[in-house]
Amino acid sequence: MISVKASEVLGTKRKDKVAVITGAGAGMGKAIALYYGREGAKVAVSDLQADTAAETAAAITSEGGQALTVAANVAEEHDVQHLINETLKHFGRVDILVNNAGIMDDFVPAAEVSDELWQRVLAVNTTGPMRTMRKVLPLFTQQGQGVIINIASIGGLQGSRAGLSYTASKHALIGMSKNVAFQYAQLGVRCNVIAPGGVNTSIGEKMQPHPFGIEQAMSGIQGNKRQGGT
Repeated sequence: MISVKASEVLGTKRKDKVAVITGAGAGMGKAIALYYGREGAKVAVSDLQADTAAETAAAITSEGGQALTVAANVAEEHDVQHLINETLKHFGRVDILVNNAGIMDDFVPAAEVSDELWQRVLAVNTTGPMRTMRKVLPLFTQQGQGVIINIASIGGLQGSRAGLSYTASKHALIGMSKNVAFQYAQLGVRCNVIAPGGVNTSIGEKMQPHPFGIEQAMSGIQGNKRQGGT
């Protein structure tokens, strides 16, 4: 296994690069956005909640960085188009895409997953990144360079770290990333995946875990000594 530093995965030479970050209103997305801002990148801060996105953008500008706020639901094609188009209008280009927006599935197991839950989780966690990548790839290939970072999960590497919907969505995201990385490598595009374990963010406050699902997920988690922090 090749060891890669987080700073290398997140993109090198960030000064004056334009980064689009989804789900940047809180948690890991906010931390990534602030990191890029401090490194001198121009950041398009996107989130479903306009107020939290604006708070992140304000934090970047307060430290002397440049930021744009764009409210967007990555499950909606119109919003994805708007996000990238507004970034191009404001900054003139896109160099880096970080697909961080995602939702959990409350550990609902296969026998009880509803169509509504399945479709909602896949729409955000899988279809959303597909749409953002589809939008920026022509820009990246025309430029001859571009970086895509997809935030997956340990749930995309193992079989029972969440419910069925989330597990399927993150496995799919990793597969999509491998596909893009291979097929666009000769065109100057890098596509990487970060697959963290448990991270202490606000997403846990909103969950109502399914008793059976979370019991099964927790049964093999002893190797994870602590949660990550943002």
